[in-house]
Amino acid sequence: MTVSTDGAGPARAWRNYAEETLPPMLQTAADCFVEHGYHGTKIRAVAARVGLSVPGLYHHYPSKHALLVSIARFAMQDLLERCESALAEAGPAVEDRFRLLIECLVLFHAHRSDLAFIAASEIRSLEGDARTAHIAARDRQQRMVDEIIDAGVAEGVFGTQYPHEASLAIVTMCTGVAQWYRLDGALTPEDLAVRYDAIARHALA
Repeated sequence: MTVSTDGAGPARAWRNYAEETLPPMLQTAADCFVEHGYHGTKIRAVAARVGLSVPGLYHHYPSKHALLVSIARFAMQDLLERCESALAEAGPAVEDRFRLLIECLVLFHAHRSDLAFIAASEIRSLEGDARTAHIAARDRQQRMVDEIIDAGVAEGVFGTQYPHEASLAIVTMCTGVAQWYRLDGALTPEDLAVRYDAIARHALA
């Protein structure tokens, strides 16, 4: 099941990363952005990789910026849908919601590290409404963690005196996985998720 780039895609099983995500043209552009950066990537190089002329590529995406917008939108929609599915599975208990949301964040940034890296590092290259929408989506994901931690503090499940700062630190820790984690490393994404859950709980006292 593939998430669409227009917001109409159905939610998938949130732990499943067996399927490819991006359409071929976007995947090629993403590979180029990871290798050379957005500004270092020439649209001619992207077109050549997918076997098209530049006008042929522009028939599908009118600019390099349009490619970046589609990739960033795809990444954020995929992440948000997975987070919502994880929370739906968790039910109402604060500890369950926290555990599954941390697991979801770690799995996404481990399995989709290139997508996550582009969505985070190239936000500076997004323009206009696309930048505004991307920031709103990112803030929405942050609020998911904020709300669980606030509820946990109110219920006495978490003892931190600094819930806002703790939430920011925990999300930054999870999203940072995309910068260093490798699927062929010593830890599986699932192993890492368990460890990050334990670290996050310590941060929340």
